[in-house]
Amino acid sequence: MYNNIVIAYDGSECGQKALLDCKDLAQWSHAKLSLVAVMPSSAGYVAMEGAIYDPESESREVAKFQAVLADGLRRLEQAGYSASGELLKGDSVQEITRYASEVGADLIVVGHKHLDSWAARWWRGSISGALIEHAPCSVLCVITR
Repeated sequence: MYNNIVIAYDGSECGQKALLDCKDLAQWSHAKLSLVAVMPSSAGYVAMEGAIYDPESESREVAKFQAVLADGLRRLEQAGYSASGELLKGDSVQEITRYASEVGADLIVVGHKHLDSWAARWWRGSISGALIEHAPCSVLCVITR
């Protein structure tokens, strides 16, 4: 039985499916839910001279990811579930696994979209696959096609 579930949420279609599937799991196990959104740490842009820090760009990115997190929390609340939310900043896999360890998670739930071509899979990478390798607990990948 799972007591502490971390849901990695990015607002995408597969993230929303993971959120819906997790609600059933939380109801079954009466688990504590934590929703996390991870913002990449690069908030500037790259020019010929190198990376340039742009505080306005960072503010827009923070607002965007806070909106994603608020959307997920609202969806859970509308379904009758209480969850805490946390905006993390950095590498998705590192931040999700660090947070899961910190809160003593039994399960991480993440959405995963099957990509049609090997090139798309290679170029995009797989956060869910990397989570399976590095997580301190079980990982549930909710698949969309």
